Amino acid sequence: MVAKTDAVHEEELRVEEGNGIPAAASDSKSMIESCCSSPSVVTLTQKLVAEVIGTYFVIFAGCGSVVVNKLYGEVVTFPGISVTWGLIVMVMIYTVGHISGAHFNPAVTLTFAIFGRFPFKQVPFYMMAQLWGSLLASGTLALMFDVTPKAFFGTVPVGSDVQSFAIEIVISFLLMFVVCGVGTDNRASGEFAGVAVGMTIMLNVFVAGPISGASMNPARTLGPAIVKNNYRGIWVYFLGPPQLAQFLEHLFTTS
Repeated sequence: MVAKTDAVHEEELRVEEGNGIPAAASDSKSMIESCCSSPSVVTLTQKLVAEVIGTYFVIFAGCGSVVVNKLYGEVVTFPGISVTWGLIVMVMIYTVGHISGAHFNPAVTLTFAIFGRFPFKQVPFYMMAQLWGSLLASGTLALMFDVTPKAFFGTVPVGSDVQSFAIEIVISFLLMFVVCGVGTDNRASGEFAGVAVGMTIMLNVFVAGPISGASMNPARTLGPAIVKNNYRGIWVYFLGPPQLAQFLEHLFTTS
């Protein structure tokens, strides 16, 4: 009984220190531990650097495919853009997941914090790191390409703001649903967490890209908006995720 109590205490300490998955998880959780958690020996500075770099490459590759497609005769094509977004997220999850948890998205960070799998005191730092990564990537693209208003690589509603808001709610829910399923529920097998999240983003871009730009990520929207000074309809991409995170907490709370 004492051993069990000590194990529970150790698990709580590890969760408090920033681990995405409790220590009591079985060996089948090893991959998801590396993808959605970070070991206690990693410093906060290292985590933030990993988030900046990971977010940078996600935005650079994803938004870069949009710019290249618009400026060079649609050589990438819309399906190519969708696949690019999915692939870069998947690759970055497996690259820096063992360091920072591979959030790259303020909504994901908030979701993990609400679930008790990430310390709230680190949330502002993670969000700032993600925004910096997005700003740096957007600035790089703006310097590399002559980004005309038609080739804007941010997210703006194509139809009405309400329509874009509705579809952002749906696709953000799907993304958070998958993230919670593979990243916070101890009953799930997490070896393919990166694949699951990457595929979800790819599918969401396929569905919502022509309507809202398929943001699902406030940092993805805000970085290009600041760099190119284009804030049209930006409220659409900021209202939904916090409410979704709280709702999903009730679905995936385990005893």
